[in-house]
Amino acid sequence: MSVDTNTVERIARLARIALRDGEAERLAPELGNILGWIEQLGEVDTRGVEAMTAVMPNTLRLRDDVVTDGGIREQLMANAPQAEHGFFTVPKVIE
Repeated sequence: MSVDTNTVERIARLARIALRDGEAERLAPELGNILGWIEQLGEVDTRGVEAMTAVMPNTLRLRDDVVTDGGIREQLMANAPQAEHGFFTVPKVIE
């Protein structure tokens, strides 16, 4: 695909990228080369290749969801500046 200077200037304007004088002429062939590589990648036969999210297969290491610190409400409430009915009490901030 061929990219001309008008296309580069339009893309820069849409992306709000400031271009100095002569930059559009220098960037046009570079963007054309990048688009050529993308077109070349589109020609690769990927049938039978499973999609990947990473190069190496990763599995999440999960732990059992087990409560480990239960049954110590009285000890926790001993540290509370204010407590009511076994819960922390905080001052009202919204009226």
